[in-house]
Amino acid sequence: MVYNDDVKRAADAVQSRLGDIPANCVGLVSGTGLGGLAAALADRKEMAASDIPGFPRSTAPSHAGTLALGHIAGRPTLLLSGRLHLYEGHSPRDVAFGVRLLAGLGVRVLALTNAAGALDPHFAAGGLMRVTDHINLTGRNPLVGPNDDGAGPRFPDMSQAYSHRLGEVADAKALELGLRLERGVYAGVLGPCLETPAETRMLRLLGADAVGMSTVTEVIAARHLGLEVLVISCLTNVNLPDCMAETTLEDVLATAKKAETNLAKLISSIIPEC
Repeated sequence: MVYNDDVKRAADAVQSRLGDIPANCVGLVSGTGLGGLAAALADRKEMAASDIPGFPRSTAPSHAGTLALGHIAGRPTLLLSGRLHLYEGHSPRDVAFGVRLLAGLGVRVLALTNAAGALDPHFAAGGLMRVTDHINLTGRNPLVGPNDDGAGPRFPDMSQAYSHRLGEVADAKALELGLRLERGVYAGVLGPCLETPAETRMLRLLGADAVGMSTVTEVIAARHLGLEVLVISCLTNVNLPDCMAETTLEDVLATAKKAETNLAKLISSIIPEC
């Protein structure tokens, strides 16, 4: 398929710039306000996403648009800073391109981070949540269209989209570090508007514990490719429908920045066990 040719061309360009990718390399994607995770990479080699053939350009604030190769606690890691979102006008295929590129470079374990609004009133802004499941409310799916049988099945099973093994590792490492790690369901919405009080109530009734505008498309593509997936959300605000407070991008970024230290500690402890 032409799309696979695009991914191969992009992978070849990355390898020519960053060198051979180790076989046990872990993929890591950073979310809004969480680009500082790159500081955890030792021996870092980096390239701009704009130098990768076919890689769509991210226009989201705080997304650096880089791909870096390095080590976290000795484990080879590819870090993609600059994910794409449906609300930018990108197609689901474009949004999934980064994940498919990482898989094309040999990644078999993928950790994603994101900024999300908490829906569970017991959660706190600045806290972390391990995603245990998701609800796709975007109305989009990266697998629509002809299927590449060589990449994955036409109807991939999503009953265990989020790795139980990696989840147990994350829980154990959070306990060791003394960090509170919530667990919950992530609702993926199209955006870019934030939720109304009525929408917040609906999401909670549907069983969601947090809401965001990314991740779900990437997870679907990753599972289609057979990747093992872990997702950690940074809870940047708490949506309380009976007393909704106005939320701005600046508030989200500030809270994500404060939580980034704990997130980096957690991710750095998880990666070697992947």
